[in-house]
Amino acid sequence: MKRVNTFEVVPQTENDKECLLRLLDASASLWNELTYERRQNYFGDGDVWDTSEYRGRYNGVVGSATVQQVTRKNSEAWRSFFALKEKGEGANPPSYWGNEEDGHELRTYIRCNQYTIQWGKRSRLEIPVGQELKDEYGLGYHERLRLGVRGNPKWDGEQGRLELEYDEVSDTFRAFQPVTVPDSRLDSPLASHEAALDVGANNLVACSTTTGSQYLYDGRELFGRFRETTDEIARLQSKLRERRYSSKRIRRLYRQRTKRRDHAQNALVRDLVERLYEEGVSTVYVGDLTDVLETHWSVRVNEKTHNFWAFKKFIHRLACVCEEYGISLEAESEAWTSQTCPKCGDHEETVRHGDTLTCPCGFEGHADLTASETFLREHSDTEVRPMARPVRFEWDDHDWSGKPHPHESPKEVRTNPQVASVESA
Repeated sequence: MKRVNTFEVVPQTENDKECLLRLLDASASLWNELTYERRQNYFGDGDVWDTSEYRGRYNGVVGSATVQQVTRKNSEAWRSFFALKEKGEGANPPSYWGNEEDGHELRTYIRCNQYTIQWGKRSRLEIPVGQELKDEYGLGYHERLRLGVRGNPKWDGEQGRLELEYDEVSDTFRAFQPVTVPDSRLDSPLASHEAALDVGANNLVACSTTTGSQYLYDGRELFGRFRETTDEIARLQSKLRERRYSSKRIRRLYRQRTKRRDHAQNALVRDLVERLYEEGVSTVYVGDLTDVLETHWSVRVNEKTHNFWAFKKFIHRLACVCEEYGISLEAESEAWTSQTCPKCGDHEETVRHGDTLTCPCGFEGHADLTASETFLREHSDTEVRPMARPVRFEWDDHDWSGKPHPHESPKEVRTNPQVASVESA
């Protein structure tokens, strides 16, 4: 079983930072030269595997082992391209890391046996650099570049090839360390309870469990910021000169938008799955939205689910984290669950307005929470206990937390179990 540890790398001096930037920049140059030669061969009906030897040009800066790893990663990208092409899937040849106008996208790959990480009060990462950089930045002949590390590893096991990248937006170096851990490391559910999720647009996730718990993750603030960035991108694009389609500022905004969404999404998945694990949930049902997304009544909701929340990516992340905790994830049809009245079972006369679902029979409740409960009762063979008051969460850029209320934990804002607060969509 493969997992990834993600952490921040912190140069201890400006000298170390400059050395690391030189290493990443040279790696990007190597990638781009190799990509250019292979693209020329590909479009010119040549052999993409027949390339020049780049070790002599880059050994002195990045070291022979890193030249090998960047070259190997480039070859993997081309093999993946050809595999997709054989399947008839639309794919483009591997592209460059950055461009001449805006500069390189700075990253590199370090072979598994060429770096060491020590975790503790003064965690550190040591990586090799070429002899030219050693001489220029005052490293000894056998010495490696020593960098600080921030973060705590989730996994320990056989380490794989390390990826290092520089995020110019936040002026941060990040590392991604694949590790192989035995399947025996997987957690096992504490009981055999079940849960169902309603993945939506305004409320990103509404969850009901057979234990009687309900969780609601509000996404309005997140989507508002997403739209603000999207509007700014559109404004900047309208000011571009003719025949120009992007700029360094526009690409930076795209990266910012994606990173914010991914951070919130990963934190939501982790927060939710940990709660479900503690409750003894062993199976999670999620709606199969393959057809629903294409025919949804609201173009704006389609935009939220497709572009903003990236439904497929969310489900993939959910599946990975559920696997860590030994929880089974099952996709089932959730047809009519968001329109069905839990009191009388009717779905033709019910009316949804914002977050509220009402029925002529007198029922009124939170639409998404009701949908998740109906979805759960349709597919679960386990007895579903009466639902307690829902726990609501909002994103504060770091954690999913709630608005503080008197006598309540800041992270748990309780609402009426039958009639939740109604907010406009």
